[in-house]
Amino acid sequence: MAVNVASEIEIARPRAQVAAYACDPDNATEWYVNIKAVEWRSPRPHATGTRLAFAATFLGRRLEYTYEVQELVPGERFVMSTAEGPFPMETTYAFADAGGGVTRMTLRNRGEPAGFAKVAAPVMARAMRRANGQDLRRLKGILEQRGIDPGVSR
Repeated sequence: MAVNVASEIEIARPRAQVAAYACDPDNATEWYVNIKAVEWRSPRPHATGTRLAFAATFLGRRLEYTYEVQELVPGERFVMSTAEGPFPMETTYAFADAGGGVTRMTLRNRGEPAGFAKVAAPVMARAMRRANGQDLRRLKGILEQRGIDPGVSR
């Protein structure tokens, strides 16, 4: 069973600023609840082909995986994928103007679980939906309430 989870949020900041902050891997541990560390495996800045190692927790388990950037269209779209582990996955960020300086961001995770992960796919999809919503609300709070300049990494 394939997993395809998409979540959206509107953030009261210009699209270029939201995308610059969200697509910067150095900011991931701040707005993703489950991501504990990001290590660059390729030279900076990120571009198509860049490899990034992530350490995360999900459903009570520690996960380590390496994403490769598949597509990067500044201010519009960012796609990363991994082929390793029991749950190869693609993560996509999409950004659109929602009017009045507001940005609509879509976060999508999709993949084809294998082995035991295949059996647990419905549970994983529900957990992903909850986590994505929480992460997007956290990102919105950072960008809107804390006044962080999204063009600058932590």
